Amino acid sequence: MKLTWLGHSGFRLETGDLVILIDPWLSGNPMLPDNQHAAAVHGATHILLTHAHFDHMSDTLRLARENGIPVIGQFDLMNLWSETEKIETIGFNKGGTITLDGIRISMVTAQHSSTIQDETGLRPAGSEVGYMIAAEGQMIYVSGDTDIMADMEWFADYYKPDIGILCAGGHFTMDMDKVAYIARRWFNFRTIIPCHYRTFPVLEQSAAELVKSLPGIAVIEPDVMRPIPL
Repeated sequence: MKLTWLGHSGFRLETGDLVILIDPWLSGNPMLPDNQHAAAVHGATHILLTHAHFDHMSDTLRLARENGIPVIGQFDLMNLWSETEKIETIGFNKGGTITLDGIRISMVTAQHSSTIQDETGLRPAGSEVGYMIAAEGQMIYVSGDTDIMADMEWFADYYKPDIGILCAGGHFTMDMDKVAYIARRWFNFRTIIPCHYRTFPVLEQSAAELVKSLPGIAVIEPDVMRPIPL
């Protein structure tokens, strides 16, 4: 299994015959060079979306059409897009699980917001979520954008994720200190990969303090387009 950071909160997860793009934000992403866009999406089989903010979904509809691949996400938004955008979607909801070629994806709660900007302003667009991905004997927690939640206690107990792809930039989401807190209090992560940081000046620029705070856990500061074997 291989994970590649596309900058910000975007990832490319390769497992078996699947290539899942998680929150792929390409156009206007200051961390992903234009000449890397094609490589970032090459061979994609699915798109997995946590919520509708531009820095997570602005390329989703285009990529779904150009590559003829389904978008997986929260039911209300997926149902809307299947009707209005005429793309293939797989919609489910918090508490639900889907299976793709033996890979199990469970939707869990997040605490954030989910809106789309159009000519009338900001409109609600489904709800924000995270995912637990069971693949190749490992469990990956993709937090999406979120604050600390009491739900994380049962996430840790029930799903027992050993890999955390966690928002950590602060201002809009948890910061590095909060990620360290949840890792110590509830989770038993073997590996943590921070995201939603470094993109803009308002966000945290380094995970050095997170590394220092969590001895014994592999905190990987990802490099854009450099694969991480899991």
